Amino acid sequence: MAKLYFRFGVMGSSKTANALMVRYNYAEKEKNAILLKPKLDSRDGEKIIKSRIGIESNCIFIEDFLKDVEDDKTILHHCSCIIIDEAQFMKTKQAETFAYIVDYYNIPVICYGLKTDFKGELFEGSRRLIELCDVIEEIPTVCWCGCKAKFNARISEGKVLRDGEQVQLGGNESYVGLCRKHYMEGVLSEENRNNR
Repeated sequence: MAKLYFRFGVMGSSKTANALMVRYNYAEKEKNAILLKPKLDSRDGEKIIKSRIGIESNCIFIEDFLKDVEDDKTILHHCSCIIIDEAQFMKTKQAETFAYIVDYYNIPVICYGLKTDFKGELFEGSRRLIELCDVIEEIPTVCWCGCKAKFNARISEGKVLRDGEQVQLGGNESYVGLCRKHYMEGVLSEENRNNR
């Protein structure tokens, strides 16, 4: 039986690299794994998913894929797996549609994304995935102190920001993974305090 997966981690935990490796493994076995991302994520180009370590692949927007499937369900007959990057940006209805695809078309759907925003609050897509998923897995990484990083701190000018819009696209220049203690205290590594 196919399952709906949510693999989450903080910024810098190699979620995208993991997604691209899973797609490569399917391709190596001549299986058709569809790689998706939300239109909102435009950092690496319109239809590109790129990891911080430099590996990348073309992808399809979630919104376009779901529209195409709505128009022609036979698209799913040629699909071995669906892999979604930046899944936290999905809408509730989109997450529910992917759960339906798992249940009624027996296609595994593997979602990668952040669980919480820079305030430590769940994203809409993440919340619904946590409620619906068969398998929830954390992709761990560490804080500058060596403890497990659990929070996505938004940073600017060497400080942890506490206010602002939930969605602000960015990478290493804007976010850093911190343990709970250093997130709550707002304490960054010396390098982050001096270089950002």
